[in-house]
Amino acid sequence: MREMLNYLATVLPEETRAGARMLALQCALRMNNSAQVRLPHGVVRSLRLEPARDSWRELIEAGLLRPLPPDRAVAVQMLDAGLLTQYPARPDRLRAADWALRGTCPARTSPPLLRLAALSFVVRTARGSNHGVAEMDLVARECGVPAAVLPPLLEQLVIAGILTTWQAALDTGELSWKLGPKGLHPCSVNEDTTQTPCTS
Repeated sequence: MREMLNYLATVLPEETRAGARMLALQCALRMNNSAQVRLPHGVVRSLRLEPARDSWRELIEAGLLRPLPPDRAVAVQMLDAGLLTQYPARPDRLRAADWALRGTCPARTSPPLLRLAALSFVVRTARGSNHGVAEMDLVARECGVPAAVLPPLLEQLVIAGILTTWQAALDTGELSWKLGPKGLHPCSVNEDTTQTPCTS
């Protein structure tokens, strides 16, 4: 999942908001071998994007996808051929999509940016550890915000219990953190973070 977040950060315009990025993540993980996606309406509702049509519009305008005739689900065609080369087998991607949907939000009502940031930090935490390190610019790009926005966002994650501490080394541009009591422990997340982590 870490690689997929990074890939989406490079193909989506910088101004793409967190809600659209969360939607793009679900589409990329749930697409079939023809790069088509059928998202049940319940999945879209679970993302808590209000209004979701704005996020869809952002992704269409970015050239990432185009709508298909709806059935009993939202159907889209992914247009970036590179997406098909980024991810493991579809069952693993579907498990990762479910985990990203259910397990990474500090609260189901949290704003998309906070949920996306929580996901980014959890998947960048080393297996079997609660400490993580990443470049500030990379995390900011994945979240679709300027690097200057990260400190208040990190403080929100501390307040939510996702992180206990964080530190930014301005000279190297490196960000380090420690997952908090409400942060997902990545005990069963492998190097590409496609498996479902435990939540205990």
